Amino acid sequence: MAVAAAVTSLAGPAAAHARLVSATPAPGSAVSAPRSISLTFSERTVAAFSGFDVVNAAGAKVATRVAVSQDGKTLTGTLARPLPAGAYVVNWRIASKDGHRMTGRYDFTVR
Repeated sequence: MAVAAAVTSLAGPAAAHARLVSATPAPGSAVSAPRSISLTFSERTVAAFSGFDVVNAAGAKVATRVAVSQDGKTLTGTLARPLPAGAYVVNWRIASKDGHRMTGRYDFTVR
């Protein structure tokens, strides 16, 4: 039993996947026109395979320049101009250091 417990405890962290831990604007929030969007993940991401798109209610992508923080956990998108009022969706994709690729999405509103 001790061997089984040891194997299980060692497998836990290796089986974990990066997850979105915070975002600005926050999911479901209503904000004034943001000039940037930031997503922070629980693990370091691989910059070449990580990013996000901001899409307006008409389905058009908003011009966004995405950069990865030095620690590799935060993606920050600088918008070409402040977002006008309306509904937006952030579609993100990342690859963690262990090679797992993940995607997700959330919405927010600009008032």
